[in-house]
Amino acid sequence: MDATPRTTLGRKADRGSHDRLAADAILAEALVGHVGLIDATGAPVVLPVAIAPDGDRVLIHGSTGARLFRTLAGGAPACLTVTLLDGLVLARSAFESSMDYRSLVVLGAFIEVVGEDKVRALRVLTDHLTPGRWDALRPMTAKEVAATMVLALPLAEFSVKARTGGTDEPVEDRDWPIWAGQLPVVVGTGTPIREPGVPDDVPGPLAPRALGGPGAL
Repeated sequence: MDATPRTTLGRKADRGSHDRLAADAILAEALVGHVGLIDATGAPVVLPVAIAPDGDRVLIHGSTGARLFRTLAGGAPACLTVTLLDGLVLARSAFESSMDYRSLVVLGAFIEVVGEDKVRALRVLTDHLTPGRWDALRPMTAKEVAATMVLALPLAEFSVKARTGGTDEPVEDRDWPIWAGQLPVVVGTGTPIREPGVPDDVPGPLAPRALGGPGAL
């Protein structure tokens, strides 16, 4: 994927790329993204949303009654940001300390997903968050589907940026008497808490890839 004027990286450009495989890897692991837009009053708004990759697009969903979702469905320019924090990089000074991360920024306009593709997209979203769960759930009613809006953002204009490795602190800092190095950040799940009435012999959910899955919890 070629860079556009809007996705050309400035500072620390060596950490970035426009590689589609790198973007796909981030989306495969991420559960949450942040959508930025200018609302009807002219104010900037950032909305946290559950996300799921779906081929050449990223899916989100929400209530048809949500004002911001209606604004997005109307074709408002938007930005989707996804960040995976992999660790803290602890140098011997605050200035040189950093983070290891992988991030993705997608620019464009969301498109409302309708008809049979909408139901399929809801399945993709559900199974991304909890693998294999859609087939076991009570089927959505027509009223529930109608009350849910699904939006798709094409992966047509994006940039990837990541950092990995140790500190870049100067040699003269290395004698300062404090611990320095990398502190990995690991995301995981706790023990599932059953709703009352769920029999003990009913299998628990599968963890999504971002939380160490798929695998029974």
